[in-house]
Amino acid sequence: MTDSRLSDQIYDTLRRRIVVGDIPQGSRLAEQRLAAELQVSRVPLREAIPQLEVDGFVTSIPRRGAIVSSWSTRLVHDLFDTRLALEPAAARRAATRAQEGEPFDELLRIQSESELELAAGDQLGIADANTRYHQALVDAAGNDLMSGLMRATSGRMSWLFYLTRQRDPLVACEEHRHITAAILSGNERLAEAVVYAHIENGREPSLAAMKRLLAPA
Repeated sequence: MTDSRLSDQIYDTLRRRIVVGDIPQGSRLAEQRLAAELQVSRVPLREAIPQLEVDGFVTSIPRRGAIVSSWSTRLVHDLFDTRLALEPAAARRAATRAQEGEPFDELLRIQSESELELAAGDQLGIADANTRYHQALVDAAGNDLMSGLMRATSGRMSWLFYLTRQRDPLVACEEHRHITAAILSGNERLAEAVVYAHIENGREPSLAAMKRLLAPA
């Protein structure tokens, strides 16, 4: 196995362990211990950590190393505000492209896959599928810069979706269908409004769930 493939596997393993809480927020990634646990050398481990930092899972602190990122209500607001600045505009542009005959096969495929993931019942898989749908929504705008900005938030989105998994995923799937239908209709204002409402409707439940998680035991 090449070092790059091994570092990708290490990234996936550490990402999952961070998201599900096996590696708690605020804890230090001890390279020597993790390398022993994963039965790898420290070289591919060190290659995986910068990507974890790019995706928002860890923060590198001088003389302390990589520390698992911690959630706060402010960070939740920041994530929702970023999505509101990006996704409704992408939906509006996607609806314009629908008027021009764009079929959006990829958006439809990922929507179907996310519903299959829901049936499988794996909570992290559901969170990741939800994120992939929103990435596909932004990709539907046909703007590479917007797609890149969305990818920069996708790690945090999946993590928050997992942490707030008490919310009914069936509701999210139904709202995704409405979003896709609005885009395919070519109605720019409707597509923008539906996406805006979908994101904003999730803010308060996410904040409430986060406050429960942050409350002292």
